[in-house]
Amino acid sequence: MQGTKRTHVRYLILLMLFLVTTINYADRATISIAGSSLQKGLGIDAVTLGFIFSAFGWSYVLGQIPGGWLLDRFGSKKVYAIGIFFWSFFTILQGYVGEFGVSTAIVALFMLRLLVGLAEAPSFPGNARIVAAWFPTAERGTASAIFNSAQYFATVLFAPLMGWIVFRFGWQHVFLIMGGVGVMFSILWLKIIHNPRQHPMINNAELDYIASNGGMVDMDQASDKNGEKKGPRLDYIRQLLTNRMMLGVYLGQYCINGITYFFLTWFPVYLVQERGMTILKAGFIASLPAVCGFVGGVLGGIISDALLRRGHSLTFARKAPIIGGLLLSTTIVACNYVDIEWMVVGFMALAFFGKGVGALGWAVVSDTSPKEIAGLSGSLFNMFGNLASISTPIVIGYIINATGSFKWALVFVGANALVAVISYVVIVGEIKRVELKEPPAKGGALGNAVVS
Repeated sequence: MQGTKRTHVRYLILLMLFLVTTINYADRATISIAGSSLQKGLGIDAVTLGFIFSAFGWSYVLGQIPGGWLLDRFGSKKVYAIGIFFWSFFTILQGYVGEFGVSTAIVALFMLRLLVGLAEAPSFPGNARIVAAWFPTAERGTASAIFNSAQYFATVLFAPLMGWIVFRFGWQHVFLIMGGVGVMFSILWLKIIHNPRQHPMINNAELDYIASNGGMVDMDQASDKNGEKKGPRLDYIRQLLTNRMMLGVYLGQYCINGITYFFLTWFPVYLVQERGMTILKAGFIASLPAVCGFVGGVLGGIISDALLRRGHSLTFARKAPIIGGLLLSTTIVACNYVDIEWMVVGFMALAFFGKGVGALGWAVVSDTSPKEIAGLSGSLFNMFGNLASISTPIVIGYIINATGSFKWALVFVGANALVAVISYVVIVGEIKRVELKEPPAKGGALGNAVVS
């Protein structure tokens, strides 16, 4: 009988999240792999390149709250599919900016990076939302770590490939190929992704298992009672922004993303300009720390869920890998004191491994987001975290311009890891799901956020 043995459709959903996040990060990283060639071809300095690197982050951050509202209003499937198609389309268009004059090309590239960021805005809140719907609490850390580890897998898989494409065919082809892959995936997404109760491949046994162990299987249906979908109330945002636990999580994610965006933007340039590697070699070398980041990312989720199953509190199970991993990632500063190439790569790999272990912020979001606004809660988290996508490339660009080297830039990256540790130790406190209070219908004081 169908109901006697559970299906495992949630693992197919997780595979789709992993693949789409791989494409997502590959499209973000196209600009860094092409960065040195772009800089030479367009004749721009490090500060200008830093601003181009940051363009994605401006619109990505600004698009978070609207993206989260759209997810909660219309559901993850449609909103995410539209995002995949358009960020891929705008990636393709970047391959044609070289047809213009230098000034026009710089403006066009900046604008297209803005559009890519805007289209990608719902992606990670959508991931967290889908994981919260499809996975029980005790599997959520591993599921979140797996989709989040795709950022490293994207570098492992595509950095050597994109480096070879730039070397062999020119930087334009990186954008054309990666954008084309994304357009095709948006079609596959529509065919495979459904809400748990509506998926044609799931049986009752799996659905009951998910629902009875903390999975929010009715997340989208809950907002559709009586045929009316309600968007999130403005007061919900205020409640999240006055919750100490969430503020600590937001600060921690900002600092963690500071490390991420060094690797996504300046790291290949560091290898070429500071360490004298060719772009082809830099593409391959950049993938080595990413392998370690991928392993660390998956391991962090596995460790966290294992601690939870062994009876440790949710707070300890999430915080222990985060704190330990981020302390390990401060070893990036040691690269300033070694000249041997394999040691530089080794310290970078160790730092990225630690960052991977500690990157459990999305699991924490799935554990803490109010069920009424899971998309918006993830968007707020992602908005604060990705302020680093704006600040990190620009700050590093100014540091390099002022000092002529990457030494203080690496200190800046290591300091981000340390601040994230302090945030989780001092500010976050106990990790619990936030429960929202409905504001009074007429007059009265606005409700405060409470945790239970």
